[in-house]
Amino acid sequence: MIELLFSRPTVIFRYRTAPLLDERLLYLAHCEQIGIKPATLCKIARNQLDLVHILDLRDDDASNQRKIEAGFRRWLLPEERKLYPRARQQFFGHCIRWMRFMGWLEKPEPARHAHTLEVTIFAKRMASEYGWSNTTIESCCRTVDMFFAWLEELGTDLASVEITTIDQFIARYHVREYSRSTVHLYAQQLRRFFRFAEQQGWCASGLADGMLPPRRHAGETISKGLSREEVVRLLATTEGDSSFDIRARAVLTLLITYGLRAGEVGGLRLDDLDWEQEILTVRCPKPGRTHIYPLSRSVGQSILRYLREVRPTHSERTLFLTMRAPIKPLSRGVIKSIVSIRIDRLGITGKRRGPHALRHAAAQHLLDQGLSMKAVGDYLGHRSAEATSVYAKVHLKALREVADIDLEGLL
Repeated sequence: MIELLFSRPTVIFRYRTAPLLDERLLYLAHCEQIGIKPATLCKIARNQLDLVHILDLRDDDASNQRKIEAGFRRWLLPEERKLYPRARQQFFGHCIRWMRFMGWLEKPEPARHAHTLEVTIFAKRMASEYGWSNTTIESCCRTVDMFFAWLEELGTDLASVEITTIDQFIARYHVREYSRSTVHLYAQQLRRFFRFAEQQGWCASGLADGMLPPRRHAGETISKGLSREEVVRLLATTEGDSSFDIRARAVLTLLITYGLRAGEVGGLRLDDLDWEQEILTVRCPKPGRTHIYPLSRSVGQSILRYLREVRPTHSERTLFLTMRAPIKPLSRGVIKSIVSIRIDRLGITGKRRGPHALRHAAAQHLLDQGLSMKAVGDYLGHRSAEATSVYAKVHLKALREVADIDLEGLL
């Protein structure tokens, strides 16, 4: 390993004669296995040597966070190192990850509230008995966790919660000017938890029925998807030859053409592309169904270029992977960033920022072409027409045309 990374005999000798050789080589082999490039491996190897000498580590030594931080401060003493904050961050990151890999440094546990067990039981029950998706469960548990963190600030236990306590928590979001839909969602999620908590005997009965989420009115929000012209501009930002542009184009063409959700794009696998039959299979985690789409020429060409030129060689069967080690499937957050960052660069304001903006745009484009609500709903994978109606609440262009009509003499 060392001979492949370094060519100078003095450097190789220095690395091999320093303490903890086996431990350092073991971590380098792990980094190589997960796809870290040789240039980065060289940096890691140098950082290992620096840390070994700074902390005076030996074969029987064990370290901790405080000791590493003290050593890092000593490493910062030369004035020239203070001029390179990125180098400092990389050094500290490489050392921390090596320490944790060897088990010398425990990863700090995130601060949790006193009712973590109850939330865990609730999440497992919602998954096993009600079939909630992981995304829905995580969103609901985040809201419940925020509620319990607030309870701890008040010094109140779950068994002592009253309906006024819940109302005060929900009112906090009204004060912070959250939208009515967001506050309604938080209240609904809390009500689901308290209904379960009542069944388990964790709290007083009647709390769930006593909760009154703010009423939502049909048509109160207007779809904020991108216009067709904005979609074309967004796609044009991926016309470069960089690996990130090529991957972004493949992702965007899927979002634009089929109106897919971020989780659906992230869940695509290599086996979902039938190149002979020109068919794309999409698993929809939200409704829990599978949809078959014709593989359009533009989408197919974008994906093929990504596969041939960009996608890392890896045993993982997920279609879209990270570019840098550790190589793993793209998360929903990364897919959202691919869209939102490019929208920000275009200076587009007043619209949704993520993949759902393209889902709205796809739905509106199909409706503008004369497709029925039922046909659009089937295309987007909706179970009911009500789910599709959100994308066609108000056609602003049509309203402006009506507003421009001269009604003089008719009134």
